[in-house]
Amino acid sequence: SEEEKEKKKKKKKGGGGGEEVEEEEPDESMLDWWSKYFASIETMKEQLRQQEAAAAEAEEKEEMEIAEGKQGQGKNKEKSKAPKDDKKKKQQSAPELPEKKNKQKIDELKVFNKELETEFDNFEDWLHTFNLLRGKIGDNDDNATEEERIVGRFKGSMCVYKVPLPDDITKEAGYDPNFGMFQGIPSNDPINVLVRVYIVRATDLHPADINGKADPYIAIKLGKTDIKDKENYISKQLNPVFGKSFDIEATFPMESMLTVAVYDWDLVGTDDLIGETKIDLENRYYSKHRATCGVSQTYSIHGYNTWRDPMKPSQILSKLCKEGKVDGPHFGPGGRVKVANRVFTGPTEIEDENAGQKKQTDEHLALTVLRHWEDIPRAGCKLVPEHVETRPLLNPDKPGIEQ
Repeated sequence: SEEEKEKKKKKKKGGGGGEEVEEEEPDESMLDWWSKYFASIETMKEQLRQQEAAAAEAEEKEEMEIAEGKQGQGKNKEKSKAPKDDKKKKQQSAPELPEKKNKQKIDELKVFNKELETEFDNFEDWLHTFNLLRGKIGDNDDNATEEERIVGRFKGSMCVYKVPLPDDITKEAGYDPNFGMFQGIPSNDPINVLVRVYIVRATDLHPADINGKADPYIAIKLGKTDIKDKENYISKQLNPVFGKSFDIEATFPMESMLTVAVYDWDLVGTDDLIGETKIDLENRYYSKHRATCGVSQTYSIHGYNTWRDPMKPSQILSKLCKEGKVDGPHFGPGGRVKVANRVFTGPTEIEDENAGQKKQTDEHLALTVLRHWEDIPRAGCKLVPEHVETRPLLNPDKPGIEQ
């Protein structure tokens, strides 16, 4: 609202002089989602660096063992020792970064340097996708690729089981004999959803113009919706920061394959496709990993870190417990919550935006459980965290080569 904006402006102006000297606490109102994103990128790079250093060290160790086995190769040893000290120096100097960040306590999100699907088994925890292919007519179809023969997709799960079913299934509360082994599966009626796509940036785009650059813009397609964000193209840039969000309404199962493409804007002729990526939204929606809106690290009702999910942590937790037939959540005194046979603890107060007054809340506790949902017996699994994913852009004309 306008009021809030005014307040923030005042905060920014008022907190000017005193704030600058003390670097520890950044002014909340100066932080935004990007602060969070860049802090998270640093963390991701640091993790990658450590992995690489560890891998290099392991390789060196192996080389040294081999070298020791062969006598008279002392020179080798010297050589392989040198880089080791180097690595150590690097490792010692690098972690200074996160320490600063910790002081600032900028909340982070998870940056995946790959698609979300690879991290969560393609979201096929119970819904598997099979391509339906057109039959071959005559010889000329023999060399048709599988892609060209796809006429649709079948999604489902197949299960062979022995009748009668074991007691532990039939005696469970809410058992429905019509579903057999498939208890608690959502109905297959069409369902309307709102899809919000955030596009942060593209990196190392394949140059599309003679000058070795490109003028990229975003195009999004889902069902009948076709958005071409042509007027917001970014001139002569292979690493464009888009920072855009798009809202699309869709109906599952008819419209579930989202295509995000990057095109090269051309003044003359048609715009060329640089590359595109396709995301199966339906599998995300139905996955037990809950890939609808990632679970963030903290629950906050204002500022750069506002909770974005339409459901509050306590609502999500109750729903998961109900669906998984898990006992709980039981919120008790002293900041405790019991789910199944586990007890979790956490803070129970939240600061009100207006007067800095503290209110009682169960949301932090509920969020603690959500972030450790994989520890819950039987029904638990890792829930998708608040994140940014990195997806390769592919071009059908250059199969298999990232663009």
